[in-house]
Amino acid sequence: MAASSTIVCFGEMLIDFVPDVAGVSLAESQGFLKAPGGAPANVACSIAKLGGSAAFIGKVGKDEFGFMLADIIKKNGVNADGVLFDEHARTALAFVTLKKDGEREFMFYRNPSADMLLKESELKMDIIKQAKIFHYGSISLITEPCRSAHMAAMKAAKQAGVLLSYDPNVRLPLWPSAEAARQGIKSIWNEADFIKVSDDEVEFLTQKKSNDEEAVKSLWHDGLKLMVVTDGEKGCRYYTKSFKGKVPGYSVKTVDTTGAGDSFVGSLLVSMAKDTSIFTDEAKLKQALAFSNACGAICTTKKGAIPALPSVSDAQSLMSASK
Repeated sequence: MAASSTIVCFGEMLIDFVPDVAGVSLAESQGFLKAPGGAPANVACSIAKLGGSAAFIGKVGKDEFGFMLADIIKKNGVNADGVLFDEHARTALAFVTLKKDGEREFMFYRNPSADMLLKESELKMDIIKQAKIFHYGSISLITEPCRSAHMAAMKAAKQAGVLLSYDPNVRLPLWPSAEAARQGIKSIWNEADFIKVSDDEVEFLTQKKSNDEEAVKSLWHDGLKLMVVTDGEKGCRYYTKSFKGKVPGYSVKTVDTTGAGDSFVGSLLVSMAKDTSIFTDEAKLKQALAFSNACGAICTTKKGAIPALPSVSDAQSLMSASK
């Protein structure tokens, strides 16, 4: 019997290769640092680092990089019982350059990578059904058999009364086209109880400006308990059935935005798992979001995602310093 974890994250875990010098293109870079990555795995580590209980479900290659990743999430306190190793495919790689402004450019090696080959029959369903929250992105929807495994996992979670959390995490180079990405991401939109989407993703999905309230409203569906739009250092906007508003961000010296959104989401999921009344109590929600904003901000002050994830005391000290 697999040990139960409160929050289960599903999807890809991969290695990011980041140039060791900031502000250069991939072609210009002389050397690369390898950093563990993959949004769902980052979220799981963020949760564990904040004292929450997290499991990760996904597939890596039966190779040095796959073993390294499984090891890193375990060292970060994440339950890795749902991690599978594929003998025939490699662990996915992404080469990521940080442009001068700290924003990212991606080049992926996955043709196909192990994460894409996860089959429904390989899922450890008991881990999913015992969770309070099941969290996933959209990259696992791009190809079969992983897409069917993703759908089956969502269905099992929903039937077991588990809260569904969705962060689409748009990565256009991985989809056949922008339209395919829009359709694929929207195909599971109405299943989610909670959705986190960035301002850029609002623009991509609605093809309107992210500060256009009508555009944001068009992403709402009646099954949602909460939708949050993150606005980078400006903070975030929140929408529920009965109220909406904004929570300001924290200004920090940004080095690398990788993992900031994952840190934000992980933190919010920890708050949700502790107390679901944040969906109906606006003061509690604002408090949780301020804490998440602090986590996201701290994550941008260091390179890489997992090494930069904050602890509770890191976030609290940023919050009290900014008062």
